[in-house]
Amino acid sequence: MSALERLAATVEARRGADPESSWTAKLLAKGPEKCAEKFGEEAVEAIIEAVKGDRAKLTAEAADVLYHLLVMLAARDVTLAEVLMELERREGTSGIAEKAARG
Repeated sequence: MSALERLAATVEARRGADPESSWTAKLLAKGPEKCAEKFGEEAVEAIIEAVKGDRAKLTAEAADVLYHLLVMLAARDVTLAEVLMELERREGTSGIAEKAARG
């Protein structure tokens, strides 16, 4: 199991935890919209570090983005496995062709 899969399992396990004892539970308790907002904030922070060119800070922000993506997905009952299956479905298809197929 990869670190990302372990993190997804931890996010799922914290779904029913006490929001006072778990940041993940606190985010999930605030609902999908707040989870999406937090994901967006983290994505912007990663973009800023990418533009600045600070590899260490970008790495840290990218980890935050992945965590908050998993929380946002969990808030809408979308699993990492479903996302990975979608990536596998797209594998080997040109990005240009894949976008064209979506219309």
